Amino acid sequence: MSRRPRIDLAGYHHVMNRGVNCSTVFVDDDDYEVFLKIVCKACNDYQVVLHDYCLMSNHFHLLVETKMENLSLFMKHVNSNYAIYANKKQKRSGHFWQGRFYSRYIVNDTYYYTLIRYIEQNPIEAGIVSMVGEYPYT
Repeated sequence: MSRRPRIDLAGYHHVMNRGVNCSTVFVDDDDYEVFLKIVCKACNDYQVVLHDYCLMSNHFHLLVETKMENLSLFMKHVNSNYAIYANKKQKRSGHFWQGRFYSRYIVNDTYYYTLIRYIEQNPIEAGIVSMVGEYPYT
């Protein structure tokens, strides 16, 4: 059975990916910082605006706005560059991400604001912090 085609229209997208077998993606603070630098470079290179994000130990959420139909190219840059960095640092090989990234096209303001709330509350739901704003990687 083939997979559904990805919606790659210009606009707002919720993007998520997790480590293979739900393994740890971000081991220490340096990893979070490197990932954010990779995302910032990719945003600049692909004319993508990052509106919100949450980096958890084994996955991430991004709320991005694409100006062109280039979400897949943007995410290929982010996922592949971070996987190269992490595999080298952790002295591992093989697949780093669980699979292709998840994305959902945002079609209205209601979903947009619901998504922001969901992203910001992710560390609270995981029991890491008790209030929005306490978690450093969101």
